[in-house]
Amino acid sequence: MFPRLKLPKCFSFTASIDWFYRHYFVNAGLRSVITNLGDGDDTNMHCWVPKIHKPFKPNLLLIHGFGANAMWQYGEHIRHFTSHFNVYVPDLVFFGDSYTSSQERTDLFQATCVIKLMQTHRVEKTSIVGISYGGFVGYSMAVQCPEMVERLVLCCAGVCLENKDLEDGLFNVTNLEEASSILLPQTSQKLKELMRYSFFKPAKAIPSFFLTDFINVMCTNYVEEKRELIAAILANRKLSNLPKITQVTHINNMGRARSNIPFGTRLQIKKAYWETRSTSDY
Repeated sequence: MFPRLKLPKCFSFTASIDWFYRHYFVNAGLRSVITNLGDGDDTNMHCWVPKIHKPFKPNLLLIHGFGANAMWQYGEHIRHFTSHFNVYVPDLVFFGDSYTSSQERTDLFQATCVIKLMQTHRVEKTSIVGISYGGFVGYSMAVQCPEMVERLVLCCAGVCLENKDLEDGLFNVTNLEEASSILLPQTSQKLKELMRYSFFKPAKAIPSFFLTDFINVMCTNYVEEKRELIAAILANRKLSNLPKITQVTHINNMGRARSNIPFGTRLQIKKAYWETRSTSDY
C-alpha cells in the first residue's frame, strides 16, 4: 500500500506528534523540568510537574512503560487527570530526556530515582499508576517508601513473574532476546509485531515510512541500556521473594495481552495481592 508515497526528508510525522503531545501537556497545566538527583552518577530525570501545586488536590504519579516517552503513554488522557490531581509524569531513566552514568539497570534503581525526584519536588504522599514496566517501578516504590505511596494501580504489570514464565507461555516468545527485539523495534516488521501485542484492535494498514520514521525518532536512543533494563526485570526474580505491600492496590490487565497470560499465572497474581490485603479489580 502507498508504494510511491514518500515523506519529504525535512518532515517527521513522529516529531510533529511529539510536539502536539507537548502542547497537550502544557495546556493541561504542566511544565517540563529536568532535575539532577545529585547521586554522584550524574542522574538527570525529566518530569512534567504542575505549574501551580494546589494543596487541596491529591497527588498522582503516572509512570510509563516501555515505549517512546511518558508523553506518548499519557498524552491522550492527561487532561482527565489534571482537573482532579496534582499530576507528575516522569520519564524513567533512559527514556525521553532522562539518563544516568550509573551501571544499575534494575527496577529497584528506577524506583529509587523516582522517589528522589518526588522528594526534590516536595511530594510527601502520592498515588501511583504504573503501566507495564512502570508497574514494576511503582511496586518497588511501594516497597521502598511505603510512607510516600498511598494507593497503587498496576496496569498490565505482572510483578510476580519469574524467568521460567517465558518458557511456560506467558508471551509468544521464549527468551529475553526475542522479547527485546519486539519491545525495542529496529525494523518496521518488529514495530508491527509490537503493535499487535499492544493494541486490542491494531491498525492493519500503516505505511512503512510512518513506522520507519517512528523508529528513527523514538527507538534509536539508549537501545543497549534499554536491553539491559529488560534483562534485569526477570534476573533472579522469584515469586517467593516478592516483598509484600500494604497499600490498597488495583490490578488491571487490559487488551489482548490478558488473553496470553496462562490461567496459573493469573492465579499467582491474584494470590500475591490478596495476601497483601489489597483490593483487585482483575
